[in-house]
Amino acid sequence: MFYPTLYKYLINMKSYPVYRLVKSADLNHHGTLFAGRTAEWFVESAFVAASCEIGNPEYIVCVNIHGMQFKSSVGKGDVICFTSRIAHLGTTSITVFTEIHSETRDIYPVKGFLTFVSVDLDGKKRPHNLVLDETDDEEELNIREEAKKLLGK
Repeated sequence: MFYPTLYKYLINMKSYPVYRLVKSADLNHHGTLFAGRTAEWFVESAFVAASCEIGNPEYIVCVNIHGMQFKSSVGKGDVICFTSRIAHLGTTSITVFTEIHSETRDIYPVKGFLTFVSVDLDGKKRPHNLVLDETDDEEELNIREEAKKLLGK
């Protein structure tokens, strides 16, 4: 049984990088990275960030992929890095910003937001007791503001 903590945990906008090599099996009929494979890796990468902050992957579930904006294609042989950061926290929700960067070409082909919810072992929402730190970093502030707009806050 999970027992919620009485403490709040201050988190900063730490980056969680996950690298992938794009192989032939990951391509679509155009010879570029299949959007479905991108979505799979995208969710997995955001999940890594959220579950690391929660401390246990059993206590988190994905509830919303707010969208992925595709700006350019990715090809076979590209090494891509999915960088995920916590962008907004509700009482039980964690919204993560994820952006892809090609390590082999200087492009940022995809970005977007996903929301996860903290749950107990029975799948019921529970407070995560996380609080975002204060920041004056312009990039972090822009991501946080974009997340708030997306969430209607």
